[in-house]
Amino acid sequence: MDLVLIRHPEVAIEAGVCYGQTDVPLRCDVRDLAVALTERMKALNVPACVDGWHASPLVRCASLAQVLSADVHLDARLSEMHFGAWEGRAWDSIDRALIDAWAGDVEHARPHGGESLAQFAQRVVAWFEATCVGRGAVHVVAHAGVMRVLAAHLLGISYENALQWSIDFGGVGWFRCVRGEWVLVRWNA
Repeated sequence: MDLVLIRHPEVAIEAGVCYGQTDVPLRCDVRDLAVALTERMKALNVPACVDGWHASPLVRCASLAQVLSADVHLDARLSEMHFGAWEGRAWDSIDRALIDAWAGDVEHARPHGGESLAQFAQRVVAWFEATCVGRGAVHVVAHAGVMRVLAAHLLGISYENALQWSIDFGGVGWFRCVRGEWVLVRWNA
């Protein structure tokens, strides 16, 4: 089985804003991005999608997925982490003590009132287990957080460590299950 994760394109908001599940527009025309992404995936020898395209229902993911395939399964479990009261706020406007409290227990704290990392991961992993087990090749257009959580789950590393992994807008993460073990084929390709 192959799982191909694609981060959504760049969004049209200021840098430094926490946007989690806030539905924000894209900076560029998604059709041009889809053409470039398709060419890049062919050059990387990414397997063709045989078991369906899946995406977060947020516009920044769904719009790209719907250009890439006429048959996309939108699933709210693939939405980015919900940051509660921090949604739409500049990170530097959030009380530093709240951010420190979150950093002190990044997996379970939720000073913003939204999801904890553990709750978010549970939701994303539930999608994976319900959708991907026993499939051939699944392609997903999602968010950086979703990609990092799935990488941690598949590779057996801590969620906190995976949060540090860089992934560009439009970046590809490709995983393959070989003899029951998941391996990372490409990250941020």
